[in-house]
Amino acid sequence: MTTPKQFLVRAAARNNAEWCAAMSRSHGLAGEFGTHAWAAPSRTPLYYPDAVTLVPGADRAALVSRIDTVAPGASVKDSFADLDLTEAGFQMLFEAQWIHRPASAPAPVSDLAWDVAGDPDMLHAWALAWDDGDGNADLFRPELLDDPATFVLVGQSADGRVVTGAVASRSDQAVGISNVFALDGGPDAAWPVVLDAVTWLFPTLPVVGYEQGDALAAAVRHGFEPVGPLRIWLHSQ
Repeated sequence: MTTPKQFLVRAAARNNAEWCAAMSRSHGLAGEFGTHAWAAPSRTPLYYPDAVTLVPGADRAALVSRIDTVAPGASVKDSFADLDLTEAGFQMLFEAQWIHRPASAPAPVSDLAWDVAGDPDMLHAWALAWDDGDGNADLFRPELLDDPATFVLVGQSADGRVVTGAVASRSDQAVGISNVFALDGGPDAAWPVVLDAVTWLFPTLPVVGYEQGDALAAAVRHGFEPVGPLRIWLHSQ
């Protein structure tokens, strides 16, 4: 029998896989959903896995056969933290927790205005703020704006600068939040703006995502509950 937390983890994993698929499509890469996992046969964009498991107990050999382990950087999101991929040449990169916030939770009050990026210029301004000088702002391409389930949330200061934000990805059962950032104050400064936007845009959907460390503690302070572990595996050459 599936427990409430197991149901939430499945919903979060599916939501995250759909977001990874959308990001890959914006880079011209096609992945495929199967019974056990979403997987892409070619290397996915930076920070995004080549496969995301959708159910517990995914077939390890079948999963690995669907991705490219020859080109450097292959990674797998083990959504239920129940795979051992060491024999397939992977090492665990990190562990994290899926998080959930019910739709009924009250939205915080934010002093910042927010918007949804609707054109390439605003998306690029958001990406530059998110990147904060690391040189990876081009990860977020204009093609992402064509995806109807993706909402790039832009928090702006009084003078119109992008100072905080996140990506919201809508699926049937939840809205997923990723790429949470604030130029000052970290996630504690970002979450009020992000949750204000999400509550307005998706008032009937629970919010899911995953975090670790200090970012996980900040999410808990803003009404999220950890519901289950995940692992990221990286192929070692």
